[in-house]
Amino acid sequence: MDKPLGPGLYIVATPIGNLGDITLRAIETLRGVALVACEDTRVTGRLLSHLGIKARLLRHDDHADARAHEALLERIAAEPVALVSDAGTPLISDPGYRLVREARARGLNVTTIPGPSAMVAAITLAGLPSDRFLFAGFLPAKAKARAEVLAELAGVPATLVFYETSPRLIEALEAIGQALPGREVAVARELTKLFEECHSGPPAELAAHYTAHPPRGEIVLLVGPPVPKGPATMAEAEAMLRAELSHAKPSQAAATVARTTGLDRKALYARAMELK
Repeated sequence: MDKPLGPGLYIVATPIGNLGDITLRAIETLRGVALVACEDTRVTGRLLSHLGIKARLLRHDDHADARAHEALLERIAAEPVALVSDAGTPLISDPGYRLVREARARGLNVTTIPGPSAMVAAITLAGLPSDRFLFAGFLPAKAKARAEVLAELAGVPATLVFYETSPRLIEALEAIGQALPGREVAVARELTKLFEECHSGPPAELAAHYTAHPPRGEIVLLVGPPVPKGPATMAEAEAMLRAELSHAKPSQAAATVARTTGLDRKALYARAMELK
């Protein structure tokens, strides 16, 4: 390191499995800070020991009480402090949001040292469209809430990315099959580790596979974007017209169905008059 680190908060990404993925800048930063704030001192302690770094550790997360939170902010104002999670990039479904937001509000120096992220690794591996994606964190554990979230995201024209736990994977796949039929799904697990794998296919097939082979480890669940539909057939348009005619005039019904299907409004109006 060319010069000592100044006071501030340094957000440091750490490996998600393979320790070789730590960046040179992350190592330099962890060596140069006065304190490392982390989720679990045992987990971070093992990483630092592997790197040959001796640093003072402090357990801190978004649920820390007001006094502990304020004390850490005072440390950040006075000396360099690193923020790490157990694995990957802090704040990505991991603690840190509250601390970063408050540090920025106080005008303190906040710097990010990017690196491994399970979400990004899974997107590159899954073979699903990656030009647009939505990361939605963990799916709810309860069936009703999970179904509501999937229904809310059903129309998003992008690959959906979730984190999931091994015990809940089968339920999540079954819920996706019901809420998002016809979508390709990928299950990425043990990323960067010895038994890394990524299986893709229909949700039902994946659920059957993982029922026969119960998974372990961290999981990233990806769902392909909505499948574009071809032009509506006249039979489909006629069914829409009948529904619209129950409460609208033929001209209004034809206009509504034309907007929905892209079919010719005049032809739809003529058919609506026949049906009326």
